[in-house]
Parts: sequence; C-alpha cells; structure tokens
Amino acid sequence: MTIRFSKYQGAGNDFILIDNRDGALKNIQKDAVASLCNRRFGIGADGLMLLSSRQEFDFEMDYFNADGNLGSMCGNGGRCIVAFAKHLGIIDRETNFLAVDGPHYAKIASEGNWIELQMIDVESIENDGDAFVLNTGSPHYVQQVSALQEMDVFNAGSEIRNNETYKMDGINVNFVEPKTDYLFVRTFERGVEDETYACGTGVTAAAMAMAKKQQQIGKIETAIEVLGGKLQVNFNYDGQKFTNVFLCGPAVKVFEGEVGL
Repeated sequence: MTIRFSKYQGAGNDFILIDNRDGALKNIQKDAVASLCNRRFGIGADGLMLLSSRQEFDFEMDYFNADGNLGSMCGNGGRCIVAFAKHLGIIDRETNFLAVDGPHYAKIASEGNWIELQMIDVESIENDGDAFVLNTGSPHYVQQVSALQEMDVFNAGSEIRNNETYKMDGINVNFVEPKTDYLFVRTFERGVEDETYACGTGVTAAAMAMAKKQQQIGKIETAIEVLGGKLQVNFNYDGQKFTNVFLCGPAVKVFEGEVGL
C-alpha cells in the first residue's frame, strides 16, 4: 500500500501528516507508525498525525507519538495540522477542529505559516517539591533551572519521567530558565523518549508555571525560546485559572512524498 504524506515542522518539532479523509488508515498499526517516524529507517519525525473527517468540525486530528502509541494533545502538531489543512484547501484563515482533548480554534496569518492555536483552559497547578505539575492537553512537569544551555536534559528528564511517581503513565519534563524578556525552555518528551527541539504543550505549561510563581495577574504574553526557534504563549490569569490560552508560532511545510506502508 502506497500513501502520500507531507512533512511539517513547528520550531523544529517535526511531524508526518497524512490526509485520511477517506478513512483508509483508520486502523493504522503501532509498528507502522513507529517505522515511519524512525529517523534512520523511515521518514523521521517526533510524531504522526492523521487528518480525518468529522461532522460539525472542519477536521479531526489523530496524533501518534514516535513510538507508535496514540498520544495526548500536541500543541506544535496542532499548529502544523492547521497549516496542512489550509494547504489542502479544507480551511482558509480560521478553523475549528477536534483533537483528543476536545475542540480547538485556530487562526492563520495571511502568509499561511504562522498559526495561533487556542489551547484548553487550565484550572489547577500542583507542586512536586519546587517543581510544578499541570495538564495543558498533555501532562507536564516544569522545573526552573539555571545554566540550561549546558544542562544534560536527556538524562535529567529521563530520570524524572521514569521515577516512581511518573513511570506508569509518563510525563513530559520541562526545564525553564527565565531571561530578561523571554523564557528559555528545553523539554524531554514521553513517547519520543528524548529531548525534542520544541514542545507546544510544554512551553504553554512553562509559561503558566512561571506566571504562577511570579504572581503575575491579567493578560499575559510570554515570549519563548526553544532549541528550534521562537514561540509565544498568551493567556489570561486571574490567580486561579488560565483562560483564553493561545500557542503561537511557525508551521512550515518541509517536503511531501509517497511511502510504502
């Protein structure tokens, strides 16, 4: 079976996207997804997404981690699938689509490569020692550190993700270093089991955690720098709940092709 695919990246977070409106890949196997995402023997990606038809929405997003398992919400993936839908002619400048964590709204810059994606509201942040734990569509652990550029994120993140508290379900581990006018964030992602160049739900979690720690209230716009580029997270925070949350950043088509499955 030969399928067409497109490869997209959002701040270095890269994905395989497949138009599945005909339902041909509804039951795609875990091993097939992992093989396609493999960087030496496949196309190579942090994850794979199927764009499917869904009544009352422009489309539905099904996200798979690089290990082949169905994933939770992926923010940069969500922005990339919006760009993909625009390039397919399904949408124009705005969209409402369905993901695993519910409906999402997004708007697209006229150039088509800058996406502002509305994320879920967040009502609570827990503490784990001096770190923060919250769910922004995916579960995240956020720890403030210094000298992040030199940090061994793979080993530090893997240790937290696999400790007794989080080993069963896994958690994404984010290290954040506040700079003068932005946050520098690096993330170890479950499912990929490695550091990625960016994580959309992760930078959203980091911005929220720092807003809580610094007791910021009101409309907050946070510039973010990750290994793969720059993102921005905007939200309203009343001291308890985060609402009107938007993850903003680039979504760029890298190439397209055909692959045997």
